[in-house]
Amino acid sequence: MKRWLSTAMLALACGGGGPELSESAQRGRAVYIANCAACHAADPNLDGALGPAVAGSSLELLEARVLHAEYPPGYTPKRTSGQMVALPHLAGDLDALHAYLAEVAR
Repeated sequence: MKRWLSTAMLALACGGGGPELSESAQRGRAVYIANCAACHAADPNLDGALGPAVAGSSLELLEARVLHAEYPPGYTPKRTSGQMVALPHLAGDLDALHAYLAEVAR
C-alpha cells in the first residue's frame, strides 16, 4: 500500500492526471523529471528555483542548452544566471524531451 501511495503521489506531483501523452512524450517526461525538474520545476510551464519555464522550447534551444550549455544564435535568455551545465549524456533523449515539452505547453 505504501509503495502504491508513494507512486501515485509522485505521479500527481509531476503532472500525472493531465492530458494523455504520446509514447515519445512519456519517455521525455521521465527524462525531464530525472534531469530537469530540480531546477526548472516539476511543471515545465512554471519557473523553477534556478531555471525558467521551458514548456514549448524549440529543439534548437534544447540542443544548444542541454548539449552545450549555450544559446542558439540570436536567442535572448530568460535568465542570465549561467548556472546550467551541459548534459551531453541526454543527446539520445532530446527528441523525446522536445516532444514532452511541446505536448505539455499551455
